[in-house]
Amino acid sequence: MDKHPFEERQSSQDYFRTIMHTVIGQAFTAADYQLLHEPMKWLGGRFRYAKSLENELTAYVEFQVLVYNDTAYTGKQASRFTVNLYRSDKVGGKPSQHPQYIHRSLSQLVVTDFGVTILPDADYWWQFNDTDSLGKALAEAGHLIIGYAIPYLSGDLDPDDD
Repeated sequence: MDKHPFEERQSSQDYFRTIMHTVIGQAFTAADYQLLHEPMKWLGGRFRYAKSLENELTAYVEFQVLVYNDTAYTGKQASRFTVNLYRSDKVGGKPSQHPQYIHRSLSQLVVTDFGVTILPDADYWWQFNDTDSLGKALAEAGHLIIGYAIPYLSGDLDPDDD
């Protein structure tokens, strides 16, 4: 399959960031999350949105993308991404002894904690091969982030509540 014109002019990570922010950036902005300007992390395929919370805590929604290029050595593999969630009083969401510290993947939160079997398992990576499948995968993850992750990170939604 031919590359989209954006892919021709951008690195794979920049391309992912552009499509990610186009598909779900507006929802993050509406929830007061900002895309962190972290060019060195972007080079490694990590993109984080953050929001300051009460009690000196910050919530992070982190996308980790693994982009596979179709070469004679790798063959045709789908690229993929996962989403990690952090709530911490430490810079960058680093581990903390704070009683409200959280580190979960989005798929663990949805499948294990909330018991919603919309994803095949708790260690799920969304796969994509082109712009269309990337947009659909990001939209699916975005719905779960808005419905589960953002209210969970803010403390408004708890899987232990009846």
